[in-house]
Amino acid sequence: MVKKKLRAGVIGFGYLGYHHARIYNELQDVDLVGIVDISEERRIKAESELKIPAYSKLSELIEKGIDIASVATPTTTHSEVSLPLLDAGIHLLVEKPIADTISNARKIVEKAKERNCTLQVGHIERFNGAVRQLFNLIENPRFIECHRLSPFPNRGTDVSVVLDLMIHDIDIVLKLTGSEVVQMDAVGVPVFSESEDIANVRLRFASGCVANITASRVSMDRLRKIRIFSNREYVSTDYTSQNLLLYTKKQGPIPNNGNVMDMIDITPINVSSEEPLRAEITSFVNCVRNGTSPEVTGEDALKALELCWKIIEQIRAQK
Repeated sequence: MVKKKLRAGVIGFGYLGYHHARIYNELQDVDLVGIVDISEERRIKAESELKIPAYSKLSELIEKGIDIASVATPTTTHSEVSLPLLDAGIHLLVEKPIADTISNARKIVEKAKERNCTLQVGHIERFNGAVRQLFNLIENPRFIECHRLSPFPNRGTDVSVVLDLMIHDIDIVLKLTGSEVVQMDAVGVPVFSESEDIANVRLRFASGCVANITASRVSMDRLRKIRIFSNREYVSTDYTSQNLLLYTKKQGPIPNNGNVMDMIDITPINVSSEEPLRAEITSFVNCVRNGTSPEVTGEDALKALELCWKIIEQIRAQK
């Protein structure tokens, strides 16, 4: 069990890296030692806005003797950045997806085991207050519907929308079902980038549950919702507002006359309003400090990545 104040670093000081650094800087039991970024402009921003040292080389930060680090670089660089950190015995929080390829993801997972390092992967929706409640409300989902739509971003387009956006919902669906995929039907198209910008997949699980998942980064509007149906309950969740509604069928016979919809109780569920990224980083720090397993392990992330690549391969096989 770690008692000392943890020394932290952040690699990659773009949009996500900035917020990782901001939160580490605010935690009382963490010292943010520095950030690494190849951009001089971003290094200047780190030093001027957060008053922390900034380095151009990863080795310079490792030499400072850090205990933990967040990897928030482009997905295609996760492996080359994570492996030296793990070799140095540094516990890692790696932004999702864990890596660009299954091979690189396995290298990270295996290196973490070899070096006995905590490896948590940034599937941030697991720390959304509404999503956390989902796992307590639904035990045997029969049908799941997910929509994750956004305008075209200025980041993340180096990978398919399946790895950029859909992977969030893939991870949650795998957690909710706890079952293996037995059938898959996927489609996707590129619009502004070289890989898929819109994708849809219908998954059938061994449990009998069916999930329909849509992701788009070329939508005019933002939408992040999940709906889950069981035999007696229906749960609707808005990721953004962290609102959660539980629809439950009342006991007793359905009336012959009147509105049958009166047989449904609608219950708003109270959820934590804590910033999901803060909850994620705090959980990571606590896991390192207490020697406990992270909520999203490297194995969890690898499983989600493997399914995402099967989806991508089916989409591209149709061209």
